[in-house]
Amino acid sequence: MEIKILPVGGLGTNCYILLDEETKQAAVIDPGDEAGRILAQLRQDGADTRYILLTHGHYDHTTAVPELHQALPEADIYIHQGDAHGAGSRLFPLAGQVEDLKLYDEGDELALGSLTIRVLHTPGHSRGSVVLQVADVLFTGDTLFADSCGRTDLPGGDFGQICHSLARLGRLEGEYHVLPGHGELSQLSRERSYNSYMIQALGRK
Repeated sequence: MEIKILPVGGLGTNCYILLDEETKQAAVIDPGDEAGRILAQLRQDGADTRYILLTHGHYDHTTAVPELHQALPEADIYIHQGDAHGAGSRLFPLAGQVEDLKLYDEGDELALGSLTIRVLHTPGHSRGSVVLQVADVLFTGDTLFADSCGRTDLPGGDFGQICHSLARLGRLEGEYHVLPGHGELSQLSRERSYNSYMIQALGRK
């Protein structure tokens, strides 16, 4: 497994390219902007792009999707149902731009070469927020950041739900690399110990 990180757009969204090294099959996660740069990286990697995967539907995670879809029509685009119906919304523009979205939900699994991508539904930042788990890596979108979590004051946000989602992540057994939608990377053990939002969600002081 190889992971490339491309901070894109004015809000510095972390776009990830997940690559199965044996087959060169790839998934683009949260292409928030700069489609040309993402496509150039895929070409450089010799990637066979199978998926465009969205942790949620906010524009800063989806702006490059239409251009990527045009360049990579064979790649399936996945989003959770909860964020799939934002046509005409400036915050959730994707449904009005791309017609053939595919929906994933809690417990779904996608094969990428020898890799398995597991979907965890983690509402709170938005109704359709998900975390994508691949082996010991968590692509957490705007659910979990290093030392923080996603805002809940936007349409579809709910603080109680994000606390439940953070508690769920905190209770995962074992160690995981945390690859968030913005900011620095982290480890789940660190977030359990130092992230005040996760500590609160887990009922610790």
